[in-house]
Amino acid sequence: MSIFSKRLRDARTAAGLSQEQLGIESGIDPASASARMNQYENNRHRPNPVTIMQIAAVLKVPPAYFYSVDDEEAQLLLLFYRLDPPGKKQILALAIELRSIESALKH
Repeated sequence: MSIFSKRLRDARTAAGLSQEQLGIESGIDPASASARMNQYENNRHRPNPVTIMQIAAVLKVPPAYFYSVDDEEAQLLLLFYRLDPPGKKQILALAIELRSIESALKH
C-alpha cells in the first residue's frame, strides 16, 4: 500500500464515509464512485490533482497530508490545517521561537 492510499483510507474512515459517499461528494459520477475510490485506496490508480483537491476538501484535510511519509508530520499537518487563523499564527510563532532556541543551544 502506498502512503497516498494509506492516508486516503485513514482520512476517509476517520470522516465516517464509505468509499461511495466520498467519491460522490468529491464529484465523481455516482455510477463509478465506489469503484474509483476503491482503486485509489488499493493503489491501482492515482487520482489527478483536481480530484485530489476535491477529495481533500470533502475530508477536511490538506492535500499535503496524502503525501506525508512521516506519521507525526501528517498529524501535525492535520492539526495545523484545522486551526483558525489566530491559532495558526500562534503555532508558527512558537515554531520559530523553538527553532531559534534549538539553534542557540547548538552553538
